[in-house]
Amino acid sequence: MLSSSSISTEKNGSSVEIVILTNETYINSETVCQMLFKLASLGLNIPIAVVLDNARYQRCRLVQDYAKELGIQLCFLPSYSPQLNLIERLWRFVKKECLYSKYYENFSDFKSAISNYINSANTDKKEKLNSLLNLKFQSFNKVQILTV
Repeated sequence: MLSSSSISTEKNGSSVEIVILTNETYINSETVCQMLFKLASLGLNIPIAVVLDNARYQRCRLVQDYAKELGIQLCFLPSYSPQLNLIERLWRFVKKECLYSKYYENFSDFKSAISNYINSANTDKKEKLNSLLNLKFQSFNKVQILTV
């Protein structure tokens, strides 16, 4: 099961909402366009900006043109920067809660456990998500960089 998820946060980081689009094939440019359509269909009265990594299917002309048509701004993370990608934090959280030290009798049970956990995240796991999925990063004041 592959899933494309979107995480929405307010400026102060106090509110987190997960918007989910799930499929059982590969994620490609058409799947990204479906996610953009789903976000645009929420009827939000605020500008929408989507932060993406540098996968080719996200940077392609189809996705960029469709985002422009929907009025969605696309922001791309620097290459090789998973620490900046909030979706990576969500996946780590889901894996910890659903996969570590757990046995599933069959693939259907495994798939259901992940789907149920993600679907309940907006309500049951709200406090954990608010602390995990914020835009605050640790900074170091007195850093000494040595060049070799």
